[in-house]
Amino acid sequence: MLSYRHIFHAGNHADVVKHFVLTELLAYYKKKNKPWTYIDTHAGAGCYALAGETAGKTGEFAEGIGLLWARSDLPEPLAAYMEVVRQFNPGGRLLFYPGSPAVAMTFAQEQDSLQLFELHPEDCRTLRQAFNAETRRVHVHGSDGLAGLDALLPPPSRRAVVLIDPSYEIKADYSRVVATLIGALRRFATGCFVLWYPLLARAESRRLPKQLAGLRTGNWLDLRFRISHAPREGFGMFGSGLYIVNPPWVLPERLRAALPWLVEVLGTDDGAGFDLDCHID
Repeated sequence: MLSYRHIFHAGNHADVVKHFVLTELLAYYKKKNKPWTYIDTHAGAGCYALAGETAGKTGEFAEGIGLLWARSDLPEPLAAYMEVVRQFNPGGRLLFYPGSPAVAMTFAQEQDSLQLFELHPEDCRTLRQAFNAETRRVHVHGSDGLAGLDALLPPPSRRAVVLIDPSYEIKADYSRVVATLIGALRRFATGCFVLWYPLLARAESRRLPKQLAGLRTGNWLDLRFRISHAPREGFGMFGSGLYIVNPPWVLPERLRAALPWLVEVLGTDDGAGFDLDCHID
């Protein structure tokens, strides 16, 4: 959706959970000395200035990454994620938040590659500028990531983490992500696919986890993280979910070690919590 820009939500509670999990996945893929590909269907601008006027309009980062920034008691898995964020804030003040492409680039080595889709013209230009010195390894596509994903599968590396995370501001996204994931798995059954989704009161949002449950074959993990009860008035995101196909076998244990602490820090009422379902052989 061309009106959506992630800068208004950068560093919020959903970003913290999503990028913490992404850090875990990429760190696992990096352990083997074999190339991997990172594919992002909705890459955004890459990195976000939190002190700027645009991010300041909502200030969502204050209730997300801002609550973790000064903590010294982070569980070890979260400490690794925070180290990534600190790389973009060398002066010790929280001024920038790395989006998914920036997080991925911190793990990429010479043999690895990034394929980034972004439709918003301004964010696409910013993304290209951010990676203008890495055109051999990083490819930016100013097109629809859901439509363009199939053409990249399977990647030459045969090892990939694919992040699918549209804004869901248009209702069609809910059905498109399911169809996209089904099609992608037909082409590349061994890839690690991460589908992000919002927890909202709207009917489409409530149905999506049930639709994803219908896809449960092989190895999968479904995480639903809540910062509060669903709002009575029916508006606002009270949490987010991640449905992962072919997750690393170590991921559930790593998540269970960190998520209770994260609920305590990010939660705003007694509805905060998480559900973690998985099947990993």
